[in-house]
Amino acid sequence: MSSINNLKKSALVIMLATALAACSDNDDNDPIIEEPVIEEPIVVEPVISEFTITFSNLTAGQPLSPLSVIAFEDEAPWTFGAPASVGLEMLAESGANDEYLLFEDALAAVSAEGGIGPGETTTVSISAESLETLNLSFAAMLGNTNDTFTGLSLVDVSTLEVGGSITRTTVAYDAGTEANTETAETVPGPAASGEGFNPIRDDTADIIAMHPGIVSNQDGLSTSVLGVEHKFDNPVSKIVITRTQ
Repeated sequence: MSSINNLKKSALVIMLATALAACSDNDDNDPIIEEPVIEEPIVVEPVISEFTITFSNLTAGQPLSPLSVIAFEDEAPWTFGAPASVGLEMLAESGANDEYLLFEDALAAVSAEGGIGPGETTTVSISAESLETLNLSFAAMLGNTNDTFTGLSLVDVSTLEVGGSITRTTVAYDAGTEANTETAETVPGPAASGEGFNPIRDDTADIIAMHPGIVSNQDGLSTSVLGVEHKFDNPVSKIVITRTQ
């Protein structure tokens, strides 16, 4: 009887050993596969800067067209001593700024809502991505002229802190795209309501320069539609740039 019990015990031990070996083999053949870790891409949101521009007309008899503001990084939309672009020519001759605001290197471009009369002030805001170099440029036409505009070619606002302001005054520039005849047919402002931009009209100097001023019919230019009340001195306008964000 004892021999039979021992035999049963031996058989049980062999069975357990075989089962354990089988389990061990299954573990080797079926390793645990870890799911790959998918890393989400890091999205860096751009920092946006916002500026409010206060624009004041300092002249006594010149309405200014809606102020155009362009934010850019490197090359300005216009430069003193260089030829005017077609967009600036249209702005300087007619006050229309649609083409000018399409400047290809603009980070952002906006227009004030309407023209600004003598002694008046208006505001406009612009937002652009904060870059190591961030500049603003401004332009507006003097309506009772042939091709006179005022503005600032470039103002660096890269380091302007939130709440900080920059104040500048502007002078009158001649776009060099039309002779200063001052005739009723060529002055688009309320003094004459003549034709503004005309692509086939004479591009006299074809270079942006300081404007020599109005001659007027009371100064001996008999064909001029302009009077002494339309004359202007520099500065023509004041621009205050305030960073609000």
